[in-house]
Amino acid sequence: MYKKIGFIAAAISLSFASTLVMAKISTEEAKKLGETLSPLGAEKSANADGSIPAWNGGITKPPADYDVGDHHPDPYPHDKMLFEITASNYKDYANLLSEGQKKLFEIYPETFRMPVYETRRTASNPQFVYEATKANATRAELIAGGNGLTGAAIGIPFPIPQDGLEAIWNHILRYRGEAVQRFGGQAAVTSSGDYNVIGFDEQLLIQYAKANATPEQLLQDNILFMFKQKVTEPARLAGTALLVQETVDQIKEPRKAWTYNTGQRRVRLAPNIAYDTPGTAADGLRTTDDFDMFNGSPNRYNWELKGKKEMYIAYNNYKLHSDSVTNEDILQPHHINPDLTRWEKHRVWVVEATLKDGFRHIYQKRVFFIDEDSWQIQVADMYDNRNELYRVAFAYGVNYYEVPTQWSTLDVYHDLNSRRYLAIGLDNEKPMYDFSIRPRDVEFTPQALRREGMR
Repeated sequence: MYKKIGFIAAAISLSFASTLVMAKISTEEAKKLGETLSPLGAEKSANADGSIPAWNGGITKPPADYDVGDHHPDPYPHDKMLFEITASNYKDYANLLSEGQKKLFEIYPETFRMPVYETRRTASNPQFVYEATKANATRAELIAGGNGLTGAAIGIPFPIPQDGLEAIWNHILRYRGEAVQRFGGQAAVTSSGDYNVIGFDEQLLIQYAKANATPEQLLQDNILFMFKQKVTEPARLAGTALLVQETVDQIKEPRKAWTYNTGQRRVRLAPNIAYDTPGTAADGLRTTDDFDMFNGSPNRYNWELKGKKEMYIAYNNYKLHSDSVTNEDILQPHHINPDLTRWEKHRVWVVEATLKDGFRHIYQKRVFFIDEDSWQIQVADMYDNRNELYRVAFAYGVNYYEVPTQWSTLDVYHDLNSRRYLAIGLDNEKPMYDFSIRPRDVEFTPQALRREGMR
């Protein structure tokens, strides 16, 4: 049973009409932020038995041996595994697992394991993000049936969410710095363990998170963020590129996307880069809106906030993040190497999305488990049109000290039918993310995409 939170009168289940605008929370409710609640809206206190400690600010400074540009060292190198969840005992922890997690124990009983460690509530953001979140709390509103928002900038828009749609927008707009360049790639792993790595060079410019961003300017420009992705390997795909401009009001102006094809040497509009279009070079193992666990317009689903629960999620995965391990160390048949993973008990928001009548998507239902401290989706269970489990995805999180932000180091999507998985974010053998870049808006245009593809 999901826990209903005291500061919410009820977890409201709504089908959003196209004209709906949600009410803001009161000033009195917002005062809880930074007091009984963390600045982002999490419960600051420990749970009843102390297995989830109180949040005390998260990681506010990096370990002494860290330099910007390093793969982030483990701040808790001496933590020992408390116990391990396996196929033989997972039913003892069933109330702390998602249906997708349980299914993996059933499908891979000999190999799938979850090493459980002490819970460390490491999530943190800069102080100005906390201040922006408090300002957003009493002014942010959903617009256009929930397919856009107003009254928010920089911070979490709805730190005390009233419904599932507000919670999913919190994930979409969680703070990850103003901009980032990422090097790495993805691998679609066969049931026998074979794979080829697809290399990417990606840039993300987040207009919503700029230090001088205002709700008024964001609505006027109607751009939340811009994303550019270029394939770097293998040679037959190198130069293929994608550009996305995500809008604030997605009814007024939907997402804009372009692709560059090296064979044609042309940039083309790509209006179908959304929803359940297959992801770039993903071998059919994820949809476009699976990227980053969920992205894009939420308009095809009804969103229900089920409440909170305690759950084992992949947290503080610095061993998996390390540059001392290789792709070969990580990628194994059926799933990534369990010895490199770390699972902890945390409180998560549970959001259920069910497909609206008259709309199509390969997922009839999606259940998202969102970390209360960071608003990062940690686990996603996806169901097909027969309402049977189809896929399960995990975000393996770390704190990027130099920002700081809690974000995943690797996202893994398991296809339960084909017994294959897709690992996105393989950067162990590449330079670390660069959060210091400040690209110009003109670098995210179709003309710039063509120049990138031709290099």
